[in-house]
Amino acid sequence: MSVALGLALAFAPRRVWPLSLVTFAVTATTFTIAPVPQGWLNCAFLGCWISVAASAAIVHLPDGLHPRAAFALSLNDGFWSGAVIALAGSRPDLLKALPCVLVLFPATLIIGLRARIAVKVVSSWLIAIAVLAATLQFLPVTPGYLPDHVN
Repeated sequence: MSVALGLALAFAPRRVWPLSLVTFAVTATTFTIAPVPQGWLNCAFLGCWISVAASAAIVHLPDGLHPRAAFALSLNDGFWSGAVIALAGSRPDLLKALPCVLVLFPATLIIGLRARIAVKVVSSWLIAIAVLAATLQFLPVTPGYLPDHVN
């Protein structure tokens, strides 16, 4: 989730980075700590994968990411990241997820070297993975985050 956000923010104006990064961190932390009903597990994973695909798709916009959209995207990604960690992870997993948004800096460097296509290819891979993972919930197989047998 945070990797897709970092790639999207690389196409946003630099002045919105601090607010977006803080918004993501605060939102993810808040929803990691907040009690989330266990029945929302499938919904949280579906929302997370849809958000990954949407965040990664933003790099393909011709005008980049609007500052207000960067803020909204950070809120959205923070919400879904926090919800998934609260339901299927542990609080220390948040410390592993938050630094992943820092892919923003190498992506910006690559964009500065006029190699935007590399960032767009990585984003396209993320979109493909997200779509495949999201559709897994609707197939008659057991997703990897659920037990595959009954005791």
